[in-house]
Amino acid sequence: MNETQVKVYFSLFGEDFPINEVTRRLEVTPTDSNKKGDLTSANSSIRRKETSWDYGTDYQYSLDVNEQLQQVMNQLRDKCSIIYELQAEFGLVSKIYIVIAMVNGQAPALYLEKDILTFASNIGAEIEVDFV
Repeated sequence: MNETQVKVYFSLFGEDFPINEVTRRLEVTPTDSNKKGDLTSANSSIRRKETSWDYGTDYQYSLDVNEQLQQVMNQLRDKCSIIYELQAEFGLVSKIYIVIAMVNGQAPALYLEKDILTFASNIGAEIEVDFV
């Protein structure tokens, strides 16, 4: 890795819920999902404390996080009412994660366009930015 990379994903998580039902109702295949009690990795004895359904990008070379945000939002922006229903029905929390792997101090543009803020507000999602 010799250039800055960005990964973005949307996550629904909670105590325990049917991942297949979330997938069916959203009509989006998750890029990752985990059940409460699963091991965090093959080499670990640590178990997951919650169930999660995630949809997002892999790491991509980028100097503008909105490129990755729009890729994720293109699949989810019209599904606010469904997400809101799932949150109410299963006690879920939603979050948008922006993960930045900076190289040589090359920071990507980090601003959030209105449609991202509107989406997050409509479903009560938090936005978290991590640097790795």
